[in-house]
Amino acid sequence: MTAKAKPVVIVVPDNAQSLDVSGPFDVFLEANRQAPGIANYEIRTLSACRERTIRAGGMSLLADGSIHDDDGAIDTLLVAGTPNYGQAYESIELHDWLRLRAPSTRRHGSVCTGAFFLGAAGLLDGHSATTHWQHAVELAERFPAVNVVPDQIYVEDGPLWTSAGVTAGIDLALKLVEDDHGRELALTVARRLVVFLKRPGGQSQFSVHLAAQIATEGRIQAIQHWVLDHLSLELTVHTLASRAAMSVRNFSRVFQQETGITPADFVEMARVDSARRLLEDTETPLQRVASSCGFANPDTMRRAFLRRIGTGPSEYRERFRR
Repeated sequence: MTAKAKPVVIVVPDNAQSLDVSGPFDVFLEANRQAPGIANYEIRTLSACRERTIRAGGMSLLADGSIHDDDGAIDTLLVAGTPNYGQAYESIELHDWLRLRAPSTRRHGSVCTGAFFLGAAGLLDGHSATTHWQHAVELAERFPAVNVVPDQIYVEDGPLWTSAGVTAGIDLALKLVEDDHGRELALTVARRLVVFLKRPGGQSQFSVHLAAQIATEGRIQAIQHWVLDHLSLELTVHTLASRAAMSVRNFSRVFQQETGITPADFVEMARVDSARRLLEDTETPLQRVASSCGFANPDTMRRAFLRRIGTGPSEYRERFRR
């Protein structure tokens, strides 16, 4: 017996990020292919303007309709992001449409900078939300009534779902499929699309290895890479400053200026990131994981995990062991 179709709508603003649209779209479409008669998503794209033909990542996209002429049922509503998200503040007709349609959906949300459109419509007020890490500060400044969580792949707050940048929309859609039809189907879809089943919502949007590339000052960048290769050593700020041939005060100032975080924060992030990979990929005992990653003991590692990703090492391994 065929399950009743769940209407999924992706609203596409002008000059949308193409993966913000096609990523979630393909997840729901693949769920239909992999489980016919079980998963039955009716997916449609709606232009945020009156014209159905819109630009998306340098391509022309012919939407199924427009918010101005579509009154069909919506179970799941997502707003795609765009590099030109400044238009969110001027899209009065879209604000009105979102305020009218979103409350009647089972769940609604955004991908990447699509959060700015929800924010401008007042739909994020009083909720927790995320967006692309480069724009999280601006989202918080623009919408002070929103609890912006800047370093998560996706955030669920009741019926509101928001994801980080670009490909994180795939993670979000996989989670929605998992909630609807179970982990096995979500895993099958992920394998078919050759992506991870999930980078958990509590995980960082980008690993500390990517953060290491942010520094442009040669000495700081060199220290970052050295830290990543020597996590088991005692990595005090004095040790790092001495290696960089800088005073502690100057090193700390330049490091934070270059990376946006303190040396101690970077070291702890690096150790957590390394431990996380060991917990996901191996059965190494916690004591050895802690030691190899530079933590004094498992309890120190646990406190760092709770600070950085909101769960302890044992719980993390249980949930995300591959």
